[in-house]
Amino acid sequence: MNLQDKSKGLSRRHFLGGTAAAASLNILPSGSLLGQDAPSNRLNMAFIGAGGRGAANVQGCAEAGAVVHAIGDCDENRVKATRGKHSDAKFYRDWREMLEAEGDKIDAVAVSTPDHNHAVAAMAAIKMGKHVYVEKPLTLTISEARALHAEANKRGLCTQMGNTGHARDGARLTNEYVQSGSLGEISTVHCRTNRPVWPQDLVRPPAEPVPATMDWDLWIGPAEMKPYNSQIAPFKWRGYLDYGTGALGDMGAHIIDHPTWALDLGIPEKVVVEKADRDTPGAEKDTHPQSCIIHMYFAAKGERGPVHLTWFDGKYTIPRVAGMPDDKKVPDNGCVYIGSEHTMMHGSHGGNPEIIDANRSRFVAPPKTHERSPGHYKEWIDAIKSGDPSKAKSNFDVAAPLTETLLLGVIGSILGPGTELSWDAEKMTTGNAEADKWVSHNYRDGWSL
Repeated sequence: MNLQDKSKGLSRRHFLGGTAAAASLNILPSGSLLGQDAPSNRLNMAFIGAGGRGAANVQGCAEAGAVVHAIGDCDENRVKATRGKHSDAKFYRDWREMLEAEGDKIDAVAVSTPDHNHAVAAMAAIKMGKHVYVEKPLTLTISEARALHAEANKRGLCTQMGNTGHARDGARLTNEYVQSGSLGEISTVHCRTNRPVWPQDLVRPPAEPVPATMDWDLWIGPAEMKPYNSQIAPFKWRGYLDYGTGALGDMGAHIIDHPTWALDLGIPEKVVVEKADRDTPGAEKDTHPQSCIIHMYFAAKGERGPVHLTWFDGKYTIPRVAGMPDDKKVPDNGCVYIGSEHTMMHGSHGGNPEIIDANRSRFVAPPKTHERSPGHYKEWIDAIKSGDPSKAKSNFDVAAPLTETLLLGVIGSILGPGTELSWDAEKMTTGNAEADKWVSHNYRDGWSL
C-alpha cells in the first residue's frame, strides 16, 4: 500500500486534496480551538505513533490538559497499552485516514514515529492548520527541517519538538551560569552520550515475515521499500541510515541543545570527523558507525568568541577535567563547559549543572533570570490556548536550527573519519559533493511533503 493504493479508500489525490481543503477551513484565529467547550477550553489531539516514545507523549499531553481524541499507529501490538489507557480515543491503523476522518474535530497533532516519517506526517498536519508536536530529532534531513519550520511559521502555528529537557530547571540554570559570565569566557565544550544502546555498524539482516499486527508498507512510509526484520522494528531502527540518525541524532537533542541555547551558538560553520569507527565491511551502506568523535566549530557572535564543541559517543568519553573532585566523573550523557574562570558539567536533558574545577569554592551563583517552565507539554498546550507560539520554548524556531546542527554531524559521521564539511547555510551546501546528497530528502513514489 502507498498513497496511491485505493484498496483502503485513500488515494494520494484524495488524501492531499482532503488536507488542502482542510487547510483552507481549519486555520483558526489565535487562541480558538475546534474542540473548544467553554469553560474547559478543550484541546482535542490526534497522535501519530503511540507506542514507545509515543506512549509517553500521549500521556504527557493528557496530563497537561489535552483530550486524546484519536490515535493512529501502524503497529497494533506496539500501541496496545496506550489504547487500553485511552479507550475512548478513536483508533486508526493508517494516520492518513485518521487525519482525513478526524481533521474537523482536532486542534493539534503529535508525531512520534521513527525519524524518517516525521516530516511527511507533520507536514500533512501543518497543511491542515493543526498545531504540531514532533519527536526529536525534528526530521531525518536538513531540507525537511527547514520546510516544516517555514510552513508552520507561515501559518502562525504553535510547535514543539520532543527534547523534553529543554523545559527542566537545570536547563534554565545552565543558561544563567553561562550567560551571566560566571564561568568566564567559554571557548570549549565537550558533549557525550553512551549511546548507541542498539546495534550500529552492521549490514541489514535478512527478510522475516511481517507480523499480522503491523502494516510494514506504512511503517516504511517515504523510505525505500526494503524487507522487514524484527531487529529493525519496532526499536532498533535508530541505527539504520534509512530510518534514524544514530546516537548523535537520538541524544544530541537532549545534550547539544543546552550549550546551543546557553551560548547562542547557531549552526556550525565547519564540522570535522575525527573518529567514526567501523569493523563490518559494507555496513556503511546500511547503518551508522559504532563510535564517533566529531568536532563542530561555531563562529563568534556578539561579545562571545568562537566556540569549539566536540561530540563523543559509543566508546569515546569526555577527557577528565584537571582539579575535578575524586568522587566525581565526567558525564556518560551530558556536557562539560570549560570557561576561563570555572568549568561546569551537567547531565543529559540539562540535568544538575555543577562546578567541577579546582577553584569551585570561589564560584558565586548568579541571580535567577530565566523563567522556569510549567512543563514541556504544558508550555506547548498553553501556547496553543493563548495563541502565542513563543510560549513553547523548543518551538521550531529553536528545534529546526538545532536539528540542522545535529544532522551536519550525522552526515559527517556517515562519510567517515577525515571528513570536513564547510556549511554554507544559504546555499545548503557542505563543500563536499557526497555530503550534499544527504542534505535533502528523497522519497519513494507516492510520498512527498
